[in-house]
Amino acid sequence: MLSKEKFKRIIWKLEREIRVEQWYINYDSFELLVSTILSQATNSRNVVKAFKSLKDKFKVNPSTLAKASVEQISECIRPAGLHNVKAMKIKALSEKIMEDHDGSLDRILELPLDEAREKLMDLPGVGSKTADVMLCFAKAQPVIPIDTHIERISKRLKIVGEKAGYMDIKRKLEQLTPKSKRKYVHLLLIQFGRRYCRARNPKCRGCPIQEHCEWELKKFYLKSK
Repeated sequence: MLSKEKFKRIIWKLEREIRVEQWYINYDSFELLVSTILSQATNSRNVVKAFKSLKDKFKVNPSTLAKASVEQISECIRPAGLHNVKAMKIKALSEKIMEDHDGSLDRILELPLDEAREKLMDLPGVGSKTADVMLCFAKAQPVIPIDTHIERISKRLKIVGEKAGYMDIKRKLEQLTPKSKRKYVHLLLIQFGRRYCRARNPKCRGCPIQEHCEWELKKFYLKSK
């Protein structure tokens, strides 16, 4: 598996090639939670459209969305895809936050890291990635959320094995990354996945870390036009 020193060189090369975008800057914790649910199985452009549509019609807070119908929410978030399923999740988690957490995520986010993660994952529609996004961006906790880009990159670079699951990848990347850089590395790897290490037609030619990549199919893409 990849050594800490080699990983450090990879990050060093990537950060000289790729500009990191800071997402979620203007969102409060609940808006961040909603936008993260909207982001499931779609791209960032669709998330922005869906979130804007939702915000144009409703105040995006637990009190308002708990009272809204699933149909109303679903129509607003249609651009994000799977809108009926996501609307049910947003409605259910809004009700749960109102009933069990006094309408706020603050108490959850103030808990110790592991306890906060567990409480977040008790909310409807919140899995490992969504909980880690909340901890990373809403509370600046030193965690690395694992999305599909980061999973793909981690396996292609042999950071983890092909059968590694979410927690395996998260633990390994956090082991390799200083706490102070974990949010940055999360964002950097996502940008790298979008720009170069794509699921389909990856840009192996011109890739800034080509020399460190041990992906078996890399040679095919290097030879292709």
